[in-house]
Formats: sequence, C-alpha cells, structure tokens
Amino acid sequence: MHSPNTPLTFLSPIEGDVFHAFDGVFMDGKLEITVKIAAAEDAEIAVNGVPAVHADGHFEAKMRLEGYENRLEAIDAVSGEKTAIRIFLLQNFAGHYRLSIDDNVWFLRDIQQNRDRYASLFDNPYLGFLKEVNAEYGTKIHLNLFYQTDGFNLSDFTDQYKNEWKANADWLRLSFHALQEFPDMPYVNAGYDEVKKDCDLIMNEIRRFAGEEVMHAVTTIHWGEATAAGSRAMRDAGYATQVGYFNVDDNLPSASYYLTVPQRRHLKKRFVWRDTAEDITFVRASIVIDTKKLEDIKPHLDAHEKNGQKPPYLDLLVHEQYFYPFYFNYQPDFRDKIRAAVQWAGENGYTPQFLTESVSNA
Repeated sequence: MHSPNTPLTFLSPIEGDVFHAFDGVFMDGKLEITVKIAAAEDAEIAVNGVPAVHADGHFEAKMRLEGYENRLEAIDAVSGEKTAIRIFLLQNFAGHYRLSIDDNVWFLRDIQQNRDRYASLFDNPYLGFLKEVNAEYGTKIHLNLFYQTDGFNLSDFTDQYKNEWKANADWLRLSFHALQEFPDMPYVNAGYDEVKKDCDLIMNEIRRFAGEEVMHAVTTIHWGEATAAGSRAMRDAGYATQVGYFNVDDNLPSASYYLTVPQRRHLKKRFVWRDTAEDITFVRASIVIDTKKLEDIKPHLDAHEKNGQKPPYLDLLVHEQYFYPFYFNYQPDFRDKIRAAVQWAGENGYTPQFLTESVSNA
C-alpha cells in the first residue's frame, strides 16, 4: 500500500485517455471501466461519489462513461484532497479502418501534364488503382499532399476536374502534408507561423481545385514531427486529429510530434490519446505498408492483437513514391501490398470509415 504522504493520483485512466468499444462492455452508448487511484493507505476515496476499494496496493472504483467528455473527480474524505481528470468516449471509433497515403504530389503532376488527354482524374494510373481498391473493398482513402516537387506545384494544377473530386469525396480526401519532400523532418523545430503558412498554402489550393468536400479535420505532417506550436498551427487550420507512428523504445523513426517519452509509450499501447491542453487528438498508424515485405504484412497486423494491443482504429499507411517504376526505390508489388493490408482489415472485422467520422463526438 502507498505511504501516508502518497499524493492522490489517477493511475488509470490518465488525463486525455480516449475509450471505445474495444475497452470493455459497451451497451446503450455506455462503457463501464475500472478506475485505479494511488493514495495514502488510510485514505477513504470516492470517485464521482462512488466509494473506491483497496486492491493490490491502490484504490479501485467502477465507473460508467457516457457522452463524449467525462470528468472524474477523486476525493479523499480523510485529508480532503481532491484531483480530477477529463477522459473521452468515442461511440464509433473501434472497428473501422482507412488507407492513408503520404508524400502525394507526383500523380497531380502527371494529371496536369496530361490534362488534355485525361477525360477523368482516374485515367491517371495511380488514382485509377486507388479507385479499383475503393470499388472492390469500399476502402476510404486519404491522401496527404506536398505543395511542390521538381517543376510543379499545386498552384499549377488545373481545376477542370473539380466536379469529379467532389463526386468522389465520399471515399477520397486530401490534406496538408508538407511544402515538399526534402529536407527530412522539415517541421521538427518549426514555429507556428512556418507550419501555418505551408498548411494554408496547400489547403487553399485543394479548396480551389477540388472543393471543401474533400477536406476534413485529419492529417499527418511529413515525418510525423512537429513542435507543440506547429501542431497548434495545424489544429488552428482545422486539423484537430493528427496521425503519427509514436515509436519509442526501438530504433524506428519516432514520428511523435512533440509528445514526451511517457506520452509516446502510452499512445503506442492505446493507439489514441487526446492532449487536452492543446485540444488535439493523436492517433497511431497500425502499419507502414511500404516498410514491410508482402508476406510480412498480415503477420505484422496479426501481431498487434497477439501482443494485447489490437488497434481500435486501423490506420493503414503507405507512401506514394513506391508506386512508380522510375523511383529508385520502386516496389513492383506496391498494389499487392495495399490489397493485402485492406483484405486483412475486412477479414478481421474492420469496416471502412474515415478518421474524421470515427473521432467525432456525435
């Protein structure tokens, strides 16, 4: 048991935790959870008025969550000490997936170069393939865009396909990623103004050539690295949900925005967490498809559940470049890899839904 001077602390959940249907028995929009609290051994703890009992060196109480935001307040009747946290319940988060693609710009350059020849956006081979994936599996696909690449930027891109973008906005979305591919980790030390400027640059062009219909409240910044000010700039631009890898305790790129090591460890296990101070929800990608061999994709996705960390929302991430034979790192099985990941999602009970709708508190 904790010593007499142990401060009253929520052990689980913590501030900003996001709960969903995979976290317990979810009935009539309500979820029962067990709250664990550290306190002095002679404490008399109640959480939201419910008495907590001693258990394995801490105090526990059963609580029922309902609605989006839930406030838990623990009070020690002996000392009068109080502490409170905010946690969240998402009704429609668990059991969904999307395909998210980073570093997109080359397909737009190709369409621009062939605008007199392509009657449709989907005459472009890359977008044509993605349309096939949607037609076959119902997959929702989100493309994060660069502003520019060699000899092309988004201000060059025609608006002649605007109605077609709008007509396909039910399964195809576009968002900010970065000004350009290089340098690596362009925003790791960037301030608010730099990120906001690049964000606005890309969003204004998307609005011009494709319309508001393809724009929603989720993005992944290039390399998944930003300062708190940079993430705030994205939030203010409308991107209240930000996706990364949240790697820690390994040699992989962290792609963790500004989060601390303890926050990253927590998010790596939970796949979702809300920074209540910044009003940003972070979601962890479940796989980076192009870093895996084709035969390793399904085992990698299987391993999450075997490790006790089944993704509530399955974010399947890949990068555009590997589609192209002219790219030095071309992956001839790019299409097969994407199909393997999407097939796994369907076979394991995940249904297509964009992340914006999944993190909605509606």
